[in-house]
Amino acid sequence: MVSKTRIQKIEERIFEELSTILLMEVSDPRLEAVSITKVKVDRELAFANIYVSSLEGSESSDEILEGLKHAGGFLRRELARRIDIRHTPRLRFY
Repeated sequence: MVSKTRIQKIEERIFEELSTILLMEVSDPRLEAVSITKVKVDRELAFANIYVSSLEGSESSDEILEGLKHAGGFLRRELARRIDIRHTPRLRFY
């Protein structure tokens, strides 16, 4: 098990890195106006729940979530390169 402070640090780091990746490196037009609002990591570090919002509102939420799911492998691989933890958690977007 991981301590609460360690989980909080990992959540903050994932938040920062994913925000940067989405802003600078993702070229999918579905994800242009997406921002991350919150990251929650479970105690086993198996999953990271990523909560997002969009300037376009809820009418395009299905399209945005599909774009995030499509880019999930790339985002996880980039996180693994940038964050020094043994296993990068799988990303779930909400």
